[in-house]
Amino acid sequence: MPKETAVYTHGHHASVLRSHTWRTAANSAAYLVGELKPHMAVLDVGCGPGTITADLAALVPQGHVTGVDAAPGILDQARATAAERGLDNVEFAVADVHALDFPDDTFCVAHAHQVLQHVGDPVQALHELRRVVKPGGIVAVRDSDYAAMTWYPRTPGLDDWLELYERVARANGGEPDAGRRLKSWALEAGFTDLTATSSTWTFSTEEERAWWSGLWAERTTDSSYARRATESGHADEAALAAISAAWRAWGEQPDGWFAVLHGELLCRV
Repeated sequence: MPKETAVYTHGHHASVLRSHTWRTAANSAAYLVGELKPHMAVLDVGCGPGTITADLAALVPQGHVTGVDAAPGILDQARATAAERGLDNVEFAVADVHALDFPDDTFCVAHAHQVLQHVGDPVQALHELRRVVKPGGIVAVRDSDYAAMTWYPRTPGLDDWLELYERVARANGGEPDAGRRLKSWALEAGFTDLTATSSTWTFSTEEERAWWSGLWAERTTDSSYARRATESGHADEAALAAISAAWRAWGEQPDGWFAVLHGELLCRV
């Protein structure tokens, strides 16, 4: 496939949206929150259902937030999220991060959460984010790193899940181990003032295990990811069913623990 394109591996199945709507500025953009000022104009790329976008809008009450996503269908949910919270300083539009339809020097901050792992050319995406940010502004990116995810106990089948997911994601043109590569990509894109950090999501309580294992068990058999895995010949339905069962078995373990590592980057323009 062309370098500038990629397939969004997860799609927007209900099991995916349960994860996306759980995300907040506090649990997914804490590294950026301290940099925000009330007057700022913020671009949120890959906004999905808009929960982080709405939080960002609340944090810049005298400013404005523009949320964009490549999937038009999800933007109605994002608009509803903002409306439910009574936010009038946020708008949403369809956009491609490789070629943003905004003039140079438009925003104070450009933010992208879990985006660069899914794009065909992350360096070009970073070039675009830099282009639309004003001098003195910030490009903020955060991505998970699948190979760095770790869990206990080592339930049979979850290693198969990780190996399969990485294979499918790369076949779709993405890079699932993006977290460790953010700094390298930013340097290649010409950034010189970088702050690289990391943080985790951790799922350990009975409720957290049930939620995390349940959404992955369902995603493995019923989502766009499942369809792409079978249609591309990476797995058959029996293999997906076994991985789904492994997720549910892990979720039932009272000593179960799962950590998702994220790379984070603040790039000053």
